[in-house]
Amino acid sequence: MIRTIILFLIIMGVVVISHELGHFIIAKKNHIRVVEFAVGMGPSLFSYEKGGTRYSLKLLPIGGLCMFDGEDGVMAQKEEKTGQDVIPETGRMPGADAGPGPEGMSLMEAGVWARIATIFAGPFFNFILAFVVAVVLSAFSGVDLPVVGSVSEGSAAQEAGLQKGDVITKIGREPIHFYREVMFISSFNRGEAMEVQYERNGRKDVTTLHPKYSEEDGRYYMGIVNGGEYLECNPLQVFQYGFYEVEYWVKLTFKSLKMLIQGQGSKDDLSGPVGIAQIVGESYTQAEENYGTFSAILTMLEIVVLLSVNLGIMNLLPIPALDGGRLVFLLLEVVRGKPVPPEKEGMVHFAGLVVLMILMVFIMYNDIMRLVR
Repeated sequence: MIRTIILFLIIMGVVVISHELGHFIIAKKNHIRVVEFAVGMGPSLFSYEKGGTRYSLKLLPIGGLCMFDGEDGVMAQKEEKTGQDVIPETGRMPGADAGPGPEGMSLMEAGVWARIATIFAGPFFNFILAFVVAVVLSAFSGVDLPVVGSVSEGSAAQEAGLQKGDVITKIGREPIHFYREVMFISSFNRGEAMEVQYERNGRKDVTTLHPKYSEEDGRYYMGIVNGGEYLECNPLQVFQYGFYEVEYWVKLTFKSLKMLIQGQGSKDDLSGPVGIAQIVGESYTQAEENYGTFSAILTMLEIVVLLSVNLGIMNLLPIPALDGGRLVFLLLEVVRGKPVPPEKEGMVHFAGLVVLMILMVFIMYNDIMRLVR
C-alpha cells in the first residue's frame, strides 16, 4: 500500500508539474507576472519570493499550481497592496503606464497571442514529457513490430490470405507501427470489414478482412495470434518510435472518448486518483513478479506516457475551467477584436469548475466502490 501511494504521488507529481511548468516558462517568456509557482497542494511548508514570484513547497504532494497575476480578470496582488480601484478590462489602476512593470505584467495586460501561448503551453508540455519518456522506453525496452505470428485455422485472417511473417502497415486509414495497435483495433471492432495493407517478402499487398464473431467471448476476432516481432531500436529509431508511441496513446484516448460519448462505455471505464493509484500498484507488482524490478520501472514509465497524453488532451477539450475552455474565449477575442468581459468569462469557468468537481466526486466514489467489491 505504501509503495503504491509513493509511486502514484511520484507519477502524478511529474505529470502535473510538467503541465504547470509549461504555463510558467511561457508566461515568464512573455513577461506575464506569475504570482506563485508551487509543488504540491494545500498549506505551504516552505516558500521564498524572487522576481515577483513566490515559489512554494506545499503540504500535500499532489500536483502543483501556476497562478498568474490578473487571472480571470482579477489583480489580486496589486489590489491588496494599494487598495485603489482597478480597471477590470486591463487589471491596471487608472493612469497606470501601459508597459510591463519590473516584475512583469498581469495576464489581462498581455497580448492575446501571448495569453494563448501561455495557456496552450501547459498541455503542450504534457506532450513533450510523453515524447521524452517514450524515447527512453524505446531505447530500453524496444518495440513490438506489427508482424503476424500465426493465423487461426478457419479465421478471418486466414480467409483474407494473411500468413505468418506478414508485416501489417495499415488498417483502414490508420497507419500501423506496433502489433498492439492491431490488437487494439481488433478489440474495438464491431464486425465491420477491414482493409488491411501488408508487406510480404518486400512486396506490398492489400486484402479485406471480415472479423468473425465469437459467441463464447461476445466479440469479433481477426484471427491473428502470437504476433509482434521485437525490434531493438538504434539511436535514430528511438525518436521515430517514441513519436509513434505518443501517437498511439493519442489515438487510443480519442477513441475511448468517442466510445464514452456514443454510450459504448460504462462508468467503470472512468478512473480518478483512487482508480489510477490501484492501476499503478497492480501494474508494478505484476511486472516485478514476472519480469523483475527494471521491467516494473519501465511499466511505470509507460503509465507516465499514458497519463501525460491524457492530461494534455483533456485540458485541450473546450470545457469551461480547463485550458481548452480558456482558449475558446481567447480565440473569440481574436475573432471579435476585443475580449469577452472578464466577469462573464469568470461565471462560465466557475460553472464549469462546479460541474467538474461534481464529476470528480462521482468518479472517486465509483473508484472506492469498485475497490471494496
